[in-house]
Amino acid sequence: MELGRKDDAKVHKMFLDPTGSHLLIALSSTEVLYVNRNGQKVRPLARWKGQLVESVGWNKALGTESSTGPILVGTAQGQIFEAELSASEGGLFGPAPDLYFRPLYVLNEEGGPAPVCSLEAERGPEGRGFVIATTRQRLFQFIGRAAEGAEAQGFSGLFAAYTDHPPPFREFPSSLGYSELAFYTPKLRSAPRAFAWMMGDGVLYGSLDCGRPDSLLSEERVWEYPEGVGPGASPPLAIVLTQFHFLLLLADRVEAVCTLTGQVVLRDHFLEKFGPLKHMVKDSSTGHLWAHTERAVFRYQVQREARDVWRTYLDMNRFDLAKEYCRERPDCLDTVLAREADFCFRQHRYLESARCYALTQSYFEEIALKFLEAHQEEALAEFLQRKLASLKPAERTQATLLTAWLTELYLSRLGALQGDPEALNLYRETRERFRTFLSSPRHKEWLFASRASIHELLASHGDTEHMVYFAVIMQDYERVVAYHCQHEAYEEALAVLARHRDPQLFYKFSPILIRHIPRQLVDAWIELGSRLDARQLIPALVNYSQGGEAQQVSQAIRYMEFCVNVLGETEQAIHNYLLSLYARGQPASLLAYLEQAGASPHRVHYDLKYALRLCAEHGHHHACVHVYKVLELYEEAVDLALQVDVDLAKQCADLPEEDEELRKKLWLKIARHVVQEEEDVQTAMACLASCPLLKIEDVLPFFPDFVTIDHFKEAICSSLKAYNHHIQELQQEMEEATASAQRIRRDLQELRGRYGTVEPQDKCATCDFPLLNRPFYLFLCGHMFHADCLLQAVRPGLPAYKQARLEELQRKLGAAPPPAKGSARAKEAEGGAATAGPSREQLKADLDELVAAECVYCGELMIRSIDRPFIDPQRYEEEHLSWL
Repeated sequence: MELGRKDDAKVHKMFLDPTGSHLLIALSSTEVLYVNRNGQKVRPLARWKGQLVESVGWNKALGTESSTGPILVGTAQGQIFEAELSASEGGLFGPAPDLYFRPLYVLNEEGGPAPVCSLEAERGPEGRGFVIATTRQRLFQFIGRAAEGAEAQGFSGLFAAYTDHPPPFREFPSSLGYSELAFYTPKLRSAPRAFAWMMGDGVLYGSLDCGRPDSLLSEERVWEYPEGVGPGASPPLAIVLTQFHFLLLLADRVEAVCTLTGQVVLRDHFLEKFGPLKHMVKDSSTGHLWAHTERAVFRYQVQREARDVWRTYLDMNRFDLAKEYCRERPDCLDTVLAREADFCFRQHRYLESARCYALTQSYFEEIALKFLEAHQEEALAEFLQRKLASLKPAERTQATLLTAWLTELYLSRLGALQGDPEALNLYRETRERFRTFLSSPRHKEWLFASRASIHELLASHGDTEHMVYFAVIMQDYERVVAYHCQHEAYEEALAVLARHRDPQLFYKFSPILIRHIPRQLVDAWIELGSRLDARQLIPALVNYSQGGEAQQVSQAIRYMEFCVNVLGETEQAIHNYLLSLYARGQPASLLAYLEQAGASPHRVHYDLKYALRLCAEHGHHHACVHVYKVLELYEEAVDLALQVDVDLAKQCADLPEEDEELRKKLWLKIARHVVQEEEDVQTAMACLASCPLLKIEDVLPFFPDFVTIDHFKEAICSSLKAYNHHIQELQQEMEEATASAQRIRRDLQELRGRYGTVEPQDKCATCDFPLLNRPFYLFLCGHMFHADCLLQAVRPGLPAYKQARLEELQRKLGAAPPPAKGSARAKEAEGGAATAGPSREQLKADLDELVAAECVYCGELMIRSIDRPFIDPQRYEEEHLSWL
């Protein structure tokens, strides 16, 4: 690019913004030229004329390709100006690129104004802004907060705060005659994290903290220049800062110094043919480093700068940072953890040491012995616990040993602290940690696998409290309930059962609990409802109710009633047991239960024979009568009922409604009992009136001979009236039957004379061809069919045996001789047919009776075929494919 200068002016310095869009060229003639990346020419800045520019502070937040935004300009006279450049190009009288150029501040040293060697402007969080400016011996800080919406105002408000008092600064006595400031920014457009200031005494290095109110600089230190570098020898020309190094540019070489140790890690010499080195800069977007001479440009590419940083941090005992930078390298991380663990052990920080040792690959035995020798059981427990958490599922043996060892350590410590009143808080804390260990989800698998050995350890130490606690965690509720039962804590045992609702545990411990807390146990059973199988609880109830006390029987009845009435149990064993309980303890409820169960022998859920025997043994006659009725043993029911109550016997006698003979027999038994046992004629007459099947002649044989007819006068009269009424009904029925027979004869005479007319154009109802072409049938409904068409229509609807009969008749009709002409021959044919078998006319009559008994469209055959598919299911698939 031609600068277009004809005088002897030389380029003093060049400044390129971070976006690579704006370039400022400061000439030794105090002129400044501006070049835009998209522009076509070099444009002078008229407002800048007369200023020798030493540094530029670019606006990283507001700078764009077309505008720089407000920027800071430092001059050799110590002045700081604010300016803004625009890339817009006009005509001859178009706008100038420098929109404005105004002074803000003057930097002074002890002798007066000093050149502004470096300028860096940054914007921090929460609208805070800061500017760092350096002279040859001083580093100034300008810190402030930008006003709302004041981005266009630039930096004037920031510097205005320091008009009355100077800004804070760092000063060093020695001087190179110049200085340079470098920032390290992890990402483009992010806040800088570290700084390095190259001055006369060395390099001031530190971190930048934008949140500090007084000073941005923190963790400052001065690294002296390496041997052979400095103001008197080979002065450094430029400095570049990376994450862990700063690079010093000398006239013949580049030296890289570690910011952590101050040691030179790289010394790169350049050949004389390229000439002396002039400057070195860093590309903020890519991180590449550029150095140049008057003849060549060189690029440094930083690769894996942090690969050995962990060693440096490790030597400095900064283990957190060392682990951060070797996190992806397991071997290095193990080395760092081992060094950290040893360091913490030497510092008597045993718990931290144990945590680090647990993450290393060091020998387990060696570390464990180290803690044992130091008598640090707590740290040893921490180490074992973390080792246990890191085991793989396949390492079951190691897990078993570690869990047992940890349990022993906790139990020993609890035993030592338990009797000491001064160590009560420590005992509670240790107990809490032990319980946390036992209930830890991470160790649950190993604890479950080792639960037998842990229970043995707890038992050997006599720690019943933690035995129960551990059993609950492992869901070994059987052991918990057994423990409570052994110590006669039955309510606690029932509480565990009710809380965990395990049916098998209820079955196992119910025989024990029901002897001590029957009501509470039955309440728990009822609460569980259908989850319990009542059949498996019957043994416990049987053993409990054998004592025969009312309370024992009542609790058993309460649960059985719940099963039957609420749960709707149909198991025969349950109903039989409930019957036995009623028979022994609550006879009043026995008959009510039997009546509620119903009178159908197929619907009752108890054993009828067992119920009969049970009621008979305990003398419950009413219940026996009911069972006899259910068994349909009505004679036995009546016989037994007559011993109890005649009315009950009458109810039983009316039960066989369909068997009048049996009913009459039962009522005769009742009548005989009334007459012979009670000898009461009035009662016998009332019994006669109760059953319409009994007549006076049936009862008379039971009465003694001395009874006069006056007692039966009314009964005999009633019986005679009933006979007379019955005779009249029979006469009326005979007259109605005679009239009906006469009407049937008349209908038959009328049917013989009925006929139908067939026209020549009439067609068959099935095939739609003329009817008179072939033999046909004419029905009273008006439908007409060819004989063969009717046969085909009727055949599918006939039963199998009728189809067989139809085929037989067709075969016989085809084999029969045709009718002969003439009366003599007809008589001979009839005589021969009579001897050989049915005649042809008889066969035709049988065929007509089978085929033409009714119209195929109007008769019963059509009604029966209403649910038949239109297409035969066997031919459906074939028919379906034919339509596709």
